[in-house]
Order: sequence, then C-alpha cells, then structure tokens
Amino acid sequence: MRFLRNMGWIHSRIFGWNKKRGNEFRFVKRSDFYYALPDNLIAQHPAPERDGSRLMVLDRGRQTIGHRTFRELPEFLRCGDCLVLNETRVFPARLKGYRVGTGGAVELLLLRPDGDCWEVMARPGRRLRPGVKIGFDGFDLVAVIEEVLDSGHRRIRFVGDEALDDLLATQGHIPLPPYIRREDSAEDRERYQTVYAQVSGSVAAPTAGLHFTPELLNGIEDMGVSIARVLLHVGPGTFKPVTADDIRDHEMDAEFWEVDEDAAETVNRCRENGGRVIAVGTTSVRTLESAAVEKESNWRLKSGSGWTRIFIYPPYDFRLVNGLITNFHLPESTLLMLVSALAGRDFVMRAYAEAVSEKYRFYSYGDAMMI
Repeated sequence: MRFLRNMGWIHSRIFGWNKKRGNEFRFVKRSDFYYALPDNLIAQHPAPERDGSRLMVLDRGRQTIGHRTFRELPEFLRCGDCLVLNETRVFPARLKGYRVGTGGAVELLLLRPDGDCWEVMARPGRRLRPGVKIGFDGFDLVAVIEEVLDSGHRRIRFVGDEALDDLLATQGHIPLPPYIRREDSAEDRERYQTVYAQVSGSVAAPTAGLHFTPELLNGIEDMGVSIARVLLHVGPGTFKPVTADDIRDHEMDAEFWEVDEDAAETVNRCRENGGRVIAVGTTSVRTLESAAVEKESNWRLKSGSGWTRIFIYPPYDFRLVNGLITNFHLPESTLLMLVSALAGRDFVMRAYAEAVSEKYRFYSYGDAMMI
C-alpha cells in the first residue's frame, strides 16, 4: 500500500489563519453557526447512483437558491474554468484486536506513520499503557504500545513476520464517520472513495467528490474545463468539534498537503485567462489557500508540500478560490464556517434551513451544494 507520497513526515511550514484580536467580527460565536437537523436527514447509506444525488445551487450575486441534480452540474460550469480535486484515498484504518494476556477487546484507528511506528487512536485507552501488546486473530503480528502522547493518542509499533498491509487488507475496516450509525460494509470500500482517489492516507473521504463519475468528469473536460489534482490527507480533526464559544480560540489539527507542478500550472493558467477556480470540497479549498503565494500583487498557487492548520471563517479574503462544490456539514463545525466565509453566513444559514425544509440528505453520504 502506497502511503502518503514523498512525505518524509517532516513538519514543514504550518499555515494558519491569523487571529485578529483587535478587530470586530460580526460572527465569532460558535452558536452563530448552529442549526437544527432531524436525525432522519442524516444519510446512512450512499445514493443509488453517485451523480443522482441532489444539488443545491447558491448564486452569491443574486442571492438565489436553486434545486437540481448533481448530473446537471456541467450547466453551471463554463469553458476556461478549473475544477480542483483532492486525490487522497481512504485506507482501511480501523482495526479490531484483543489485549494479549487478557483477551479484552481493543479497537485501533491508525492515523499516520511516525518513523517505524504509527500514531493511533485507541480504546479503551485507559488500559492501554506502554508495554501492552495487542493481537489480531489469525495473524502473527502484534501492536506494542510504545508511548501515550499528550493528545491521548498512542504511539505503537507493529512486530511480527507478517505485513501490516496484509492485515489492513483482510481485517481493516473503513473508518466511517461517527454519525453513520452502522458498521461498515463491503459497499463502503468502494463508495466511501472518490472515483479519482489515488494516494492512500486519509481516515475520512473528501466527500464532495463522492458524487462524480468518470463519465461526468470526462464530459466536464470535454467542455474545456481543466482539472487540477491536489492532495490533502484528511485526519480525524475533520470531525473535531469547536468547543470554544469564541471560534477564534479554536485550534485546527495539522494535515499534510501536496501540490505538484502540473496542478499549480493548471490553476495559475486558469486565473491568468480569467477562468474561475472551483474547489471540489473543503479539503481542496484548504489546500489551495494554504499553498497560495503573493507575487507582484497577485496570488498564485505554488507547488510543494507541507502541513496546514489553516482555519477559514468569516470574514476571510479568498486568495485563489472562486467557487465551491461541497456537501452539507454539521452544525457549529469548522467546515460550515468555511462555507460561510465564501458565501456569507446569513445566506448559507438560509440555504441550510431550506435544505432541511426540502428534506435534503446531509453529511458524508448526503447531497451536494454548489456556490
């Protein structure tokens, strides 16, 4: 399994949204981004067809809301635009094992390699102290707890004659989000991936991309819309709740991004020719905005890689992004705050109220929005 292309796991320059304590913001309270959602609107399974999901279209200029299907997306694109896709791939990061010696059940969520070890979330964490060994049925491979990290995560080392890749391939589970209240299935291995996923390393899918089919992407390219592929490996922080009442006190977890020269050239050429840069998913937005550099009073996308903690919330002046395709996000989440920064908080909350009224499907396996 090819994990995290050319990373080296060196924490490069970390980008972040500067907290302007001296400024007055209209929307800085977590509660400004709350909305009520009935449980029955949280999608538990994917739509029968990827591009058969619904598409809410927000026109920022006219402040209008339209209702279409995702396969009608090309009607809202034009020759010269650029779609930016995140080609990360979710790996079966959830493992079920047992504590050697006692047989007690243990669950691990592999987060990222750390040298020859792994950083993991583990439960029941209280009993998993350094030196504890975790076994897996049918495998001559054990995970040894090396260290309890300040975050509460564990640093573990796999020891044995068999390969971790083989263990993940046979016993690993797709780490579905906590609001999908069921066990993962064989269907999720394919449907909780975008059709363009290439590089393993995420524990959550860039879900806006789940609606695309190869045929839809080919048709979009035939229109003269360019496609740039970037990389941001989605970590568990995507589900990290904002607990601070003042959102400016929230700290994002670091996530690895990478932009190659072809992607940078594609995006920059689109901007130079007057096209629109449309990010597919909030992870693509965060990659673009993290890798933006100012040159002669113009923002450009640079190639390279690094770690980002960028937190985008209103007000925010976008450097590269003109439009966004995204799903519907949790109340009071950093993702909803990012969407509100692009389209305006009041407009977005009105759209969400209409989505609830029209019974859109929400969250990872839900419907889509285009801004």
